Amino acid sequence: MPVTLEDRPIEKVREEVIDKLIVNYSHGIISAEAFERRLDDAMASDSHQELLDLVADLSLSADDEYSSKKDQQFTPNYTSKQQDDTLNINCVLGNNERSGQWAVPKTIQINNVLGETTLDFTDAIFQHQDITIKLNCILGSATVFIPENVNVVCKTYCAVSSIENCAPSMANRQAPIITIEGKVILGSLSVSVKRTIKEKFIAFANQLKDTFS
Repeated sequence: MPVTLEDRPIEKVREEVIDKLIVNYSHGIISAEAFERRLDDAMASDSHQELLDLVADLSLSADDEYSSKKDQQFTPNYTSKQQDDTLNINCVLGNNERSGQWAVPKTIQINNVLGETTLDFTDAIFQHQDITIKLNCILGSATVFIPENVNVVCKTYCAVSSIENCAPSMANRQAPIITIEGKVILGSLSVSVKRTIKEKFIAFANQLKDTFS
């Protein structure tokens, strides 16, 4: 006998509803406005029945091909190829940025004096689950962007500085963990999500829509 609706994990039901919304939008069954409105409702609702009602009139469901594409888009990128275990970034009176699909080593050492350093992990390829950023920031700024499926632990010391960690740190146990340690003196450190999960859902849906079009 199947499990009753109310006894199913709410997040699993929500995931299935969002998948169905994406599939039907990508095939042109519902408009962009209806998709975003229903997506907002799906992410906000804590009612099993309300979630199912959002897709009651939609016929298409997710298949294996969709699930494969979704895994590629939303699962952190890992590789078995080992690059150098340590990346040294020295920034003095200048700017330094790592972004795009770059291989993340186990340790990142940042020496930032009167400069600006940006680490963007949004599309990064992880080689290790535990990554340590050793930060020495004096009269400079360091900005870290992460996807929502990566955890961040901030252990930095600051003096006459600002440290802002807006990372949700609620990813699952298999997610990468970035630990930031070191010091910030007369400078700033900012950790935030560059693209929210809603923005990623919309981008993924539009990508599929372009494929089917």
